[in-house]
Amino acid sequence: MRKILLAFTFLFFTILNLTVFAQYEADFDSVADNVLFRKEMNGALILHTNGWGLEYRIGQNRSVFNKWMLEFDLLEYKHSKEIKSINPFYTNTRSYIYGKLNAVYLVRAGFGEQKQLNRKPYSGGVELRLFYMGGLTMALTKPVYLNILEWDTTETRLVIIKQKYDPEKHFPDNIFGRASFLQGFNELKPYPGVYAKLALGIEFGNINQNTKLVEIGAVVDYFVKPVPIMATQKADQFFVTLYLSLGIGKRYD
Repeated sequence: MRKILLAFTFLFFTILNLTVFAQYEADFDSVADNVLFRKEMNGALILHTNGWGLEYRIGQNRSVFNKWMLEFDLLEYKHSKEIKSINPFYTNTRSYIYGKLNAVYLVRAGFGEQKQLNRKPYSGGVELRLFYMGGLTMALTKPVYLNILEWDTTETRLVIIKQKYDPEKHFPDNIFGRASFLQGFNELKPYPGVYAKLALGIEFGNINQNTKLVEIGAVVDYFVKPVPIMATQKADQFFVTLYLSLGIGKRYD
């Protein structure tokens, strides 16, 4: 975790230095598209400390420097203790996460404010944005299914069957590998909660109507009940993640 924090800190100050440099180098001549668009929409790929995901945002001007923002996130969440394993006694086995009870997916819907920290010239340059977001979150757990080796007494041979992972019955010597990714989606279980997000964003590009976005921030998710992921680890109600997102979008009226 310490290495991740150091990496994000380094990335943050690198982006900030590039932003200041680019702002000094920007050309301040106006162009034909010198128009103040009132609305904005963008999509982004999110890389966070426990997985990855997708984001969609729409916004509308509240004032010259502020926007109201509505966002929707869909993310995969992995436990920090997950380690891939493989059965060494058989060939053609599939890797799996030993001790993992559930795969977890996060769905967020939130509302907040975007503060513009500097004015980008219409001819190009960069624009710094500060985001305060919050809203509802939902953790969806999908039980992990594995291919299990069992002795068939009728045919006197080993057979492979699909079973939901049970830490009392399944061990490294009888786990052949993970089952199909689609197995278990009919058993999704919801864990409702709330979240809060704080982020610094950088919008750059030479065309006022089109946006290119880089964002770095932190999110805290809190769930009403603990979300079980690993059989050997205590289920948590708080998920704290750092993230970097890369996105594109457009401004319009």
